[in-house]
Amino acid sequence: MPKIESYAPGSFCWADLATTDAAAAKHFYGEMFGWTAVDIPMPEGAYTIFQSGGNDAAAMYPAGPGMPAHWGVYFSVAAADESAAQVEPCGGKLIAGPFDAMDAGRMAVAQDPQGAVFSLWQAKRHIGATHGGPLGQVVWPELATGDPAGAAGFYTRLFGWKTKPETVGADAPYAEWLNQGASIGGLMPMQGDQWQGIPPHWMIYITVADCTDRAARAGQLGGKICVPPRDIPNVGRFSVIFDPQGAAFSIIQMTAVHHPATA
Repeated sequence: MPKIESYAPGSFCWADLATTDAAAAKHFYGEMFGWTAVDIPMPEGAYTIFQSGGNDAAAMYPAGPGMPAHWGVYFSVAAADESAAQVEPCGGKLIAGPFDAMDAGRMAVAQDPQGAVFSLWQAKRHIGATHGGPLGQVVWPELATGDPAGAAGFYTRLFGWKTKPETVGADAPYAEWLNQGASIGGLMPMQGDQWQGIPPHWMIYITVADCTDRAARAGQLGGKICVPPRDIPNVGRFSVIFDPQGAAFSIIQMTAVHHPATA
């Protein structure tokens, strides 16, 4: 399988799951994506690496008291201390850090001006995800926000990102985040009644061979289908799912990816 060797600053590099039931989450995600789980002992409980073909795909850790299950996203930076120091001048809030994650890297947890939480990651021993796909790869972080223009201003100042289209306003359509010219994620305006009561957040997408099949399997495993499988023209087919503990994620069957036949 392709292996990722490095990340440019400003790139999406890692995702991890805070869960209220580690054993159940291992079973669910193992069945969904064929991931294997490798536990790393920690004082507060194991940090579990999900692997595919021996490469790191994502991770999981026990949610703290009162914390709901959720997926978090990490963006690569050259220096966590320097980037963390820019969060508040750019209009965000620094929640935790910077601090060392043992010898794996140095990180900080931040919140953008609209309330979406994300992490900064300065790699040392661990660069982030090394699993390069094509299946079971976390490929696309998507920010859902009610203020896309405000969010674009914040992340542009913090990471140097640009957006496509360049102009992002209250009535703007879906936009892409560009880092050094490369498309690395999405910006979804939260418009309409379907978003009522949902706070701004980052969503992850995980690649699958057959979106309809995997969505059905999620239901069999105790998950809940939030958005049934539907097509994105010229992109693929996706579905939004809650795992059995309530963490939301998306799966996507990419149109451009051709998979070998299986028995």
